[in-house]
Amino acid sequence: MKIIIVGATGTMGQHLSSGCKQDHEIIRVGSKSGDIQADISSPASIENLFRQSGSFDALICTAGPSHVGPWKTLTDKEFRRGIDGKLMGQVNLVLIGQHHINPKGSFTLITGALAQEPVLNFANASAANGAVEAFVRAAAIELENGVRINAVSPTVLEASPQYFPFFPGEIPVTLKQLEWGFRKSVFGANTGQVIKPH
Repeated sequence: MKIIIVGATGTMGQHLSSGCKQDHEIIRVGSKSGDIQADISSPASIENLFRQSGSFDALICTAGPSHVGPWKTLTDKEFRRGIDGKLMGQVNLVLIGQHHINPKGSFTLITGALAQEPVLNFANASAANGAVEAFVRAAAIELENGVRINAVSPTVLEASPQYFPFFPGEIPVTLKQLEWGFRKSVFGANTGQVIKPH
């Protein structure tokens, strides 16, 4: 199976790449490194990504920039970071990618528990996550040729302790748990689902 991993140079992406490379052809996409470089906030960059990758069987996205900061000082420009990055970046991976994906392929996007359980300073990520989840449910009923789409929605990652203070009382998700969530989406039969690794 030919799998594109967008965000392959980050914590989640590196783990997924190493976990899948034994059995599948992995194309690692990063903003500054990887097999292909792409800026997911730019539709033109995404078009170029798919021109370079050619047809594929699955796309996993673990990238989704958003703004972290207090509500009181949040600006339009800062809020658009999550809209242009985490939301529209992933939406455009699907809108453009649907013309390159093989029949019965799959898209797996990244959201997060913040969609349902907001915490201080993460309003931008909460809004973007909720919109991505709604997009996944809507796209699932319209994608053609047996193509599936799901989202994986973790809480704070065990491998990112710098975020623990923002998520008091949350039990962190391990990278292995996260991997199984992505595997359920890529190799399972579900579509339109929000998968919560635990």
